[in-house]
Amino acid sequence: MSGHSKWHNIKLKKGKVDAQRGALFTKLSKELILAAKGGSPDPEANYRLKMAVEKARENNMPQDNIKRAIARAGGAEGDREIVEMRYEGHGPAGVAVVVDAATDNRNRTAAELRFVFSRHGGALGESGSVAWMFEPRGLLEVENGKRDEDALMEAALVPGVVDVHFDDGSAGGRSVIVTQPDRLAAVREALVRSGLRVTSMVLGVEAKTSVTPHNGELGEVVDLLDALEEHEDVQRVFSNAKLDLAQYEALA
Repeated sequence: MSGHSKWHNIKLKKGKVDAQRGALFTKLSKELILAAKGGSPDPEANYRLKMAVEKARENNMPQDNIKRAIARAGGAEGDREIVEMRYEGHGPAGVAVVVDAATDNRNRTAAELRFVFSRHGGALGESGSVAWMFEPRGLLEVENGKRDEDALMEAALVPGVVDVHFDDGSAGGRSVIVTQPDRLAAVREALVRSGLRVTSMVLGVEAKTSVTPHNGELGEVVDLLDALEEHEDVQRVFSNAKLDLAQYEALA
């Protein structure tokens, strides 16, 4: 298992962390709604919801807001239904991008994402336009604690684990463990038993091959990914861009 995720560190360098986003509570509320809608409204019986609640609390979301979001999943407030959507597109340097969104208006979200892509040198595509460049994967975010890369990889020697993307930015950082999609829950349980704290669990995608943007294109790709992540309907962004942190710092 090998791999190294640069995007977290690049976001920190740009200062675009979740706590600075005005749309944070909206994103957290949508994740709570979707998690509760997909299972039990009791966090102890619904692991996705439990992690969503923990993340909301970590970001100081008021308890009343959390309760309202969970209640909305059952139609308690009569609001428009929140649905999960996947959008695909191309960015600068031929980078392929997959965007998972949560929205109550598909047409509005599609139009706004089309504008974001075009504004940053890309184009929103049709369904399936870049999906073939990716494969389904389970993605588990875990806290490193005091573990170095070797220790984390040893803890992740679990059937179904495909790769480990270690974040070496700091002690207490968070790394991503990639799994076969049908082994996501089983791997999560094994990691928890080994003492790791899992902070996020999603079904996503991982690129089969990568594209390395250079010089000006690198900045353009980072700006596109950042703009997409800032959109209040966007929950997750995946791309096949291999981002060089050192080169990005040199451009900044």
